[in-house]
Amino acid sequence: QVLLAESGGGLVQAGGSLRLSCVVNGNIFSINAMAWFRQAPGKQRDLVASITTGGSTYYADSVKGRFTISRDNARYTVYLQMNSLKPEDTAVYYCNTDPSRGPKTSIPPWGQGTQVTVSS
Repeated sequence: QVLLAESGGGLVQAGGSLRLSCVVNGNIFSINAMAWFRQAPGKQRDLVASITTGGSTYYADSVKGRFTISRDNARYTVYLQMNSLKPEDTAVYYCNTDPSRGPKTSIPPWGQGTQVTVSS
């Protein structure tokens, strides 16, 4: 059973935009804060943005003002709108729960992620 399914990545020029989507198992989505993470080659996976069930958001300093996280409670989907993309945004993007901003539930297995490549 797939619990997290990311999509929407691709190749884009610097300054461009992409919108990532993550369809989440309903039982997981309904009670958890959800977040987007990214991992560049040779680097650790970092939190990019997070949103609670109530809609409160958090952003890493590197993406503030450029990225917007949102969630559709009817579709069990979390989105990441990425504008003004930079080459340093290149990474595999993953969604998952964020226990630091919601219930301390077990983190589901990571999905496949979606590749975002920003050319200069």
